[in-house]
Amino acid sequence: MQLILVLHNIRSVYNVGAIIRTAEGFGVSKIILSGYTPRVHDINLLPHLRMKLDKEIHKTALGAEDMLDIYSSGDIFCDLKKLKAQGWEIVGLENNINNSKLIQINSPSLKADLSDKIVLILGEEVNGIDYSFYDLIDQFLEIPMRGQKESFNVSVAAGIAIYALTN
Repeated sequence: MQLILVLHNIRSVYNVGAIIRTAEGFGVSKIILSGYTPRVHDINLLPHLRMKLDKEIHKTALGAEDMLDIYSSGDIFCDLKKLKAQGWEIVGLENNINNSKLIQINSPSLKADLSDKIVLILGEEVNGIDYSFYDLIDQFLEIPMRGQKESFNVSVAAGIAIYALTN
């Protein structure tokens, strides 16, 4: 399976770094950063700001940020439409939604229900994926919760989802 991650509006540099490190460990093809997600090696930033941001992301990425193809999107909707036209299936990692396109991550038919080229969208830590993405998303993936909390940290959820999709 080929897997691309989209990190859209992730607020925390530490979550970004942790996701990058996990993605590298599982062999993710590419990471696309969009919205206000902190960028790594962003040439559009002033050098002192870029160095500060790179240093913060490095604290949790531990060098994985230099091992992956990481792209900063200026127009994520255009990029997703291009990927979809190239045969990539757009999957949103979300929870607590009522949607007919929802698949439980522990479903025995998970692999059969998804293609072998997946773009996995991870949304903002508190509010999840922005509704403006919903029309582009082919399937939603949900991690069932057993405790009282309603969600996992986005970097933890990313690790669970990447593991489930790649194994």
